[in-house]
Amino acid sequence: MIALAIPTMASVARDSWSTEQGAHGPIVLATGVWLVMRQWQTAIKIARPGSTIIGLMLLAPALLLYAFARITNIVEIEGFAMYGALLSVLYMAAGGAVMRLLWFPLLYLLFVFPPPDTAVAMVTQPLKIWISRATIDLLYAVGYPIAGSGVTIQIGQYQLLVAAACAGLNSLISLSAIGLFYVYIRHNANWRYAALLMFAIVPVAVIANFARVLILVLITYHFGEAMAQGFIHNFAGVTMFAISVLGIFAVDALASPLRRRLERSATAQ
Repeated sequence: MIALAIPTMASVARDSWSTEQGAHGPIVLATGVWLVMRQWQTAIKIARPGSTIIGLMLLAPALLLYAFARITNIVEIEGFAMYGALLSVLYMAAGGAVMRLLWFPLLYLLFVFPPPDTAVAMVTQPLKIWISRATIDLLYAVGYPIAGSGVTIQIGQYQLLVAAACAGLNSLISLSAIGLFYVYIRHNANWRYAALLMFAIVPVAVIANFARVLILVLITYHFGEAMAQGFIHNFAGVTMFAISVLGIFAVDALASPLRRRLERSATAQ
């Protein structure tokens, strides 16, 4: 398993973690390992070997898929196939009780790997179109010379393309990972409230990305394309992400009366 994991993680680090889309990967890996270690002693006590037959039935297709992805150099499939093989071996070595105990860290660690490009396109395209249309409508309403079609925005003499990085994908994946971690650590005992907070991540991310695109369009119009695509573009991305995380904290704080009500309801039951 180490022989499978090392080259795959090296590929993931090279092809995904070095980009804006996968920059959250090392953070997820470190915090995921920490979550596992928190429950390690308990896991050792309840560990019992799982069914070898079931484990091999899960391991065989994972290894075949891994070999296919390794040969074809599809790192997205390779990462998930390698992780599936690791989980199969973990089940055979430690059993289902350990898998149930560690269900959240094992699920959370999936964010280490980049999603398939087809899934990326399906998620980003509606977001890109909606954010582009909303930006155009708002700026046109206040008098800016702006128009557009699809994900292309024309403002003054400048033409901008709303890319996936500006339309929600990066923040949705990163915020989902960080949101999951935050919700699990703080509200693990109240799963209904935790589910509510998870649903709040998507609108928070979309609104933050809309603000980012709006700011970049205004900077392009008033200060030029070079200014918008340089340091200001990266700074806007970092600022947007920070605002999104603070938005999740704010939703949690505002919803605290609901949390207390759910806790009282759970206690009463």
